[in-house]
Amino acid sequence: MALATAAHEGQQHPVKLYLVVWGWLFVLSAFSYMVDYFQLQGILRWSLILLFMMLKAGLIVAVFMHMAWERVALSYAILIPPVLVLIFAGIMVFEADYTLFTREHFFHAEPG
Repeated sequence: MALATAAHEGQQHPVKLYLVVWGWLFVLSAFSYMVDYFQLQGILRWSLILLFMMLKAGLIVAVFMHMAWERVALSYAILIPPVLVLIFAGIMVFEADYTLFTREHFFHAEPG
């Protein structure tokens, strides 16, 4: 009997928390839509879109996937690999720029 009771016990989060997060997700989605509505262009557009996307993903992971209440080791195991992928992608971008620069510099055809 004690095991059955222990199995049903658990941490209950208030419904208000989920409603507040849902509200923030709605607001951030509206801001993301406003970026297109106001026809922002260039680096500002993509920076805002990525910022709103990361904020929404962070809220979803933290609250709805319960990562805010997990142990630190589990959080690190889930969060560190994507961060490392982003770092390695950034390194590849710098390498690609360097490769393009050297190819343009050394293989540029002289006119005439």
